[in-house]
Amino acid sequence: MPESINKSFNHLKIHTQYSICEGATKIDQLKEYCKLKKIKSLGISDTSNLCGALEFSESLSSVGTQPIIGTQIFFKYKSHFGLIPLIAKNQRGYKNIIELSSKSYLENDSMNEPHCNFEDLLKYNEGILVLSGSINSLIGSLFNKGLFDEIINIYKLLSKKFNDSFYLEIQRHNDINEKNFEKFNLEQSKKLNLPIIATNEVYYLDQTMHEAHDALMCIGLKTYVNEINRNKLSNQHYLKSSDEMIDLFRDLPEALENNFNLPYKCNYRPLPSKPMLPNISEDEVDTDKILLDESVKGLQEKFETIFNVEKSKQNSNLDFIKYKKRLDHEINIINEMKYAGYFLIVSDYIKWAKNNNIPVGPGRGSGAGSLVAWCISITDIDPIKFNLIFERFLNPDRISMPDFDIDFCEEKRDLVFEYLTTKYKNSVAHIITFGKLKARMVIRDVGRVLGLPYGFIDSICKMIPFDPSRPLNLQESINVEPRLQKLIQEDKRVKRLVDLSLKLEGLNRNVATHAAGVVIADKKLTETVPLYKDSSANLLLPSTQFDMYSAENAGLVKFDFLGLKTLTVIDKTQKLVSKTDQSFSIDKINYEDQKVYDLLSSGKTVGLFQLESSGMKDALVNMKPNRLEDIIALVALYRPGPMSNIPIYNDCKHGLREPDYLHPKLEEILKPTYGVIIYQEQVMQIAQVLSGFTAGEADILRRAMGKKKRAELEKQKQRFVEGAFKNGISKDIAAGIFLKIEPFAEYGFNKSHAAAYALIAYQTAYLKTYFPHEFFAASMSMELSNQKKLSEFYEELKRLNINIIRPDINECSADFTSNGKDFFYALGAIKNVGFEAISNIVKERKNNGKFKNLSDFINRVDPKDINKLQLEGLVRAGAFDNLNNNRQSLYNSIPNIILKSKNNFENKVANQFDLFSEDEKIEDNILEDVEDWNTDNKLSKEFETLGFFISDHPLNQFKSIFDQYNIVSYDKFQTNENLLSSNVACTVLKTQEKKTQKGTSYAIVKFSDLESVFELFIFSDVFEINRDLLIEGNSLMLTLMKNYIDEKKIQKKINVKKIITLKEVINKPIDQLKLSINNLQELEKIAKLKIENGKTNVSFNIMQGDSKLSFELKDKRKVDHKLLNALKINENIVQ
Repeated sequence: MPESINKSFNHLKIHTQYSICEGATKIDQLKEYCKLKKIKSLGISDTSNLCGALEFSESLSSVGTQPIIGTQIFFKYKSHFGLIPLIAKNQRGYKNIIELSSKSYLENDSMNEPHCNFEDLLKYNEGILVLSGSINSLIGSLFNKGLFDEIINIYKLLSKKFNDSFYLEIQRHNDINEKNFEKFNLEQSKKLNLPIIATNEVYYLDQTMHEAHDALMCIGLKTYVNEINRNKLSNQHYLKSSDEMIDLFRDLPEALENNFNLPYKCNYRPLPSKPMLPNISEDEVDTDKILLDESVKGLQEKFETIFNVEKSKQNSNLDFIKYKKRLDHEINIINEMKYAGYFLIVSDYIKWAKNNNIPVGPGRGSGAGSLVAWCISITDIDPIKFNLIFERFLNPDRISMPDFDIDFCEEKRDLVFEYLTTKYKNSVAHIITFGKLKARMVIRDVGRVLGLPYGFIDSICKMIPFDPSRPLNLQESINVEPRLQKLIQEDKRVKRLVDLSLKLEGLNRNVATHAAGVVIADKKLTETVPLYKDSSANLLLPSTQFDMYSAENAGLVKFDFLGLKTLTVIDKTQKLVSKTDQSFSIDKINYEDQKVYDLLSSGKTVGLFQLESSGMKDALVNMKPNRLEDIIALVALYRPGPMSNIPIYNDCKHGLREPDYLHPKLEEILKPTYGVIIYQEQVMQIAQVLSGFTAGEADILRRAMGKKKRAELEKQKQRFVEGAFKNGISKDIAAGIFLKIEPFAEYGFNKSHAAAYALIAYQTAYLKTYFPHEFFAASMSMELSNQKKLSEFYEELKRLNINIIRPDINECSADFTSNGKDFFYALGAIKNVGFEAISNIVKERKNNGKFKNLSDFINRVDPKDINKLQLEGLVRAGAFDNLNNNRQSLYNSIPNIILKSKNNFENKVANQFDLFSEDEKIEDNILEDVEDWNTDNKLSKEFETLGFFISDHPLNQFKSIFDQYNIVSYDKFQTNENLLSSNVACTVLKTQEKKTQKGTSYAIVKFSDLESVFELFIFSDVFEINRDLLIEGNSLMLTLMKNYIDEKKIQKKINVKKIITLKEVINKPIDQLKLSINNLQELEKIAKLKIENGKTNVSFNIMQGDSKLSFELKDKRKVDHKLLNALKINENIVQ
């Protein structure tokens, strides 16, 4: 055997993070390792996938390491399943491995693990190098079962098909039965003349990772670390040095030599590719010409329908000439960049969706700035009308290709995927995504496998801040949370939990699908990328095994099909409205309707797209919008940074200050936004007008400002100043203007996107203004499982004086409905009530009449449609109150009800009838005789099942103390300028704990009082003391302080100074009680005050005719507000 020049050991069996819950080696760590150790070659061998192949290839080759691409695939040999490792020798081999990996997923059902048949390996053999595998492989499992003849048969088949590209692996990890397996393989090597190769199954970089990796495997296998009968690996699966490996196999020089030489057999690695656009048609067609023809045709139709200009007069129409000039300009750029096919594909599936009554959004992102897109129905936004720039989307200087993000109705998006499957067949797929072990998730998973109690783990997880806008990793969370630091120091279990979690954080935990992302290729996808399909998920399309970054690197072009719930709401509302007004169409509404702007100006925006948050409501009240441009501006401004410009915009709009246009030449650009630079497009226009930039150059300037690269910025500044100087503007003034626009460009918003979303926001406002019943029925039916959202809608319905019918088994449906007068609560929105099951019950009621009583209900419903949890939810919500209003009796009798229903059903099937049964008698037999829940209990259980209070408000039981404690409604406190401090009674609906950048805790809490729902910011000093009180469902008394920021008393800050539970207030003993009695009968109530001695002086004024008797009880009594409420003698109290 020739001796290798390279005497370094080659690790061929690296399991990266893409070996789900098995590999703990991140590719970026491998890259740094290779760079540091000057590793010559390294091989990836992830289990069951090639997800990391391109990323591995690119990362390692960038530091001079040869990437060897392989994988391990499950194969079925006769009735046996197991892994066989494969390595690509060349491009053909890589394509064959892709084919086998894809086949393992695409041709299996949910009953089997992804696998190929052994025959497939023999068929797709070209260019592949095969290893026999570890003790945990297919061969290893056959060895453990003692099936030696089967192994020998496999070895012979593989040797015959692969010749010198089949090796018997020798591994030395000290895993169970590994030594015997080695002995067997060495014997077979001699007998069958098969080459041996030394390998090491690497799952992590450093040996100290062993315990954490063991926990990771337990997470994947859903077992416990302390489980005795589970597969455990030794601590030798780390990335050993070349010297360690050579020393380990010193007695097998042939195995080492074959390892040294193997990289020379591999001469291929996957490379990134330029975008490969699919063909719009199977025939050879000129896409450039088709796009031009369709765009011109679309423009002509727009001018006929929107501008009322006949086709024969268009060529002489000045506006048409202007639009046609812009169209030609865009077409030239699109064709130059070979993007015509992309536009045509997007236009094709959008037109198909619209023709099939699938709601499509008006546009999204910078694509709405394209006139071509508007003309061929991709967007519904006229870019010239809204002053949008095409080059913000596409220009020759762009490095990465842009894409159209299209919003579709959430419920009908799958129909579009069906269309794509029909049209592009095996050239279309979703994109894979990976769920990661993030801070909270890793603590939960590791805690579970360590066997820690669920409640204990949950309490630790809740200490980890959850803020999607500024996510913290686990170490950062520990750094800012003193409670967590204290636990780690004091509890060894928590220290171990955190230590292991820190090592595993960031690894891939599971595989999912990016449902919105779709790639369409110019050929069969498996010729470019490996595919994945979760057979248990109901998805029409497979997914690429490459994530979004790698898929685009491989040359695939991504199309975004985003599901927008609001489009479904609008569509459903329109259908409900059409039942009474068939002429109504959302496409024909008036965008200058003052009544709609009045609604927006009032800040009552619950349910409106993009405009619901408390801050947005305040902004609308202060802005008083009266045109669509105002909504576009607000959508763009309401973000950290530009929010500070909202008061300037408002003051200029209302004539309270003069707009600053920076320079007379910029007035036309900045006039629509009152001198405030809001949009990225404005920055681009300023550069064009002042300094003569082309649109493409202006986009480069915008990006340079956004990325804050100082060297590039200086270069752009010089170009800007020199260009302005040529236009007659002094260099000092030009430099000053540049400095003023630079901060705006950093956070400037894409106007194309803002315009599209403002349009949808206005549509929802219009529907709420003119069709509130239909709008809320549609909106709430889309949020059946979101109780927090439903509680907001419920409060808004009350504010609008819409009569709400509480959950009622005889009146309500599975969805929210309205008859124009009454609004019926959805039974499907009750917690634990299955939508399909309750739909069947409602169907039975509609077909055969209302349920007369509980027995009638039991006799008529199918037992399959009722279960314990469902009936508990219905009873708690009061859905049976009209059949039997004793909720506790019904609740306790649920097992009897279910049993009776099943018996009835079985009797019907057997044609047996209980001739002597009577409805009342049945109810008596199955219902438990107990007192009903008290009001507190009823409301508590309602809150559990609905997420809010519907039959009553918990604050009503505390009303007796409102005057004594000067409690006012939040609305009154907020609107009364003279009321700067007061107490407010409220119930907690939702608490969001957050962290400041310094790590201190604060909370945003949603409250409900008897008049409204409102949100308050609780600062850390108050929050830390009262964290345990701010629990959903708790009724509190808040002491509030109000400060006005401006002289006009428009902007204000409301601070929470003190929090106390209302139960504590109402249970507080009363020092002095004076009662006025008008007749002796009322003393029967008062007599109950003798129950206990306490600290309250009780005195009486008894009026009998003209006589008055006053006296005081000798002994003090125990009296509090709760007792007074129970005795209902508040009217007798003398204030």
